[in-house]
Order: sequence, then structure tokens, then C-alpha cells
Amino acid sequence: MCRNIKTLYNFDPPVTSEEVRAASLQFVRKITGFHKPSKFNEAAFDAAIQEIAAASLRLLQSLETTVSPKNREREAVKAKARTAQPFGAS
Repeated sequence: MCRNIKTLYNFDPPVTSEEVRAASLQFVRKITGFHKPSKFNEAAFDAAIQEIAAASLRLLQSLETTVSPKNREREAVKAKARTAQPFGAS
């Protein structure tokens, strides 16, 4: 899984369309191997990002949970602490 794609579901404040687009961009970059497509492939690249973002937003908006939303700042601190640990440490 691409490390730059973050979990976007069930956060307070809720996910923004910009965050979904950023995750979609990372996904398209990962599966194509392109950081920036050539002019010839740019339209297809951009269309894929838009389609994935739209599908992702629909998914996130249709999900239901009884769990309280996670706090973004608290989760960011936890993630930073996990990445600071040496590989293989528990």
C-alpha cells in the first residue's frame, strides 16, 4: 500500500474533497508509475484522478458506523510515533 495514502473515513472534522483528490492522485501515481504524465497521457491521468476521487467520495459518504469519529490531531501524533520506531520493533 502506498504510504502517502491516509485513511480518510470517520474523522472529525470530516474529510475534504481536497484530501480525497490528493489520495486519488497518489493512487494513480502508484499504479501508473508516473509522478507526472507526459502531455500525451495527461488527459487520461487527470480523468482517472477525477473518477477515483468521485468514487471515493461516494464510498466515504455512504459508509455508516456507530463508532465515534477519530480526532485528526491525535491520530497524527500516533502515526508519527509509529514511524519513529525502528522497523520490527513492537
